[in-house]
Amino acid sequence: MPVGRRGGRPGLIGTAARTAVVVGTANAVSNKQQARFGQQQAAAEQQAAAQAAAEQARLEAAAQQAVAQAAQASAPVSPPAAPPAAPAPAAAGAGDLLGQLQQLAQLQAAGVLTPEEFTAAKAKLLA
Repeated sequence: MPVGRRGGRPGLIGTAARTAVVVGTANAVSNKQQARFGQQQAAAEQQAAAQAAAEQARLEAAAQQAVAQAAQASAPVSPPAAPPAAPAPAAAGAGDLLGQLQQLAQLQAAGVLTPEEFTAAKAKLLA
């Protein structure tokens, strides 16, 4: 009978070696999963950034369009061939001016116009 080894069970060194292999394998699998998760997370962040950039571009285009419409609405109209009567057009012009100022205020409240743009457009209307 051999001395030093018991019937088929591993000794202390065999158990330690097996444990080291199991722990090493578990660490390798964990590291691989973390790397894969990191890649997926980075891809998701890139996609979110691209969507945010597209949304920002859409908002800027809408703001530019609103400013262009406001500028177009405030563009001087060619004078009519015959001068109109003084009292009636003054009332209509005041109402139109008030409507345009209200529209500018709504655009500023909605965040489409900055305070500086609002002030410039208002000055242009009142000039």
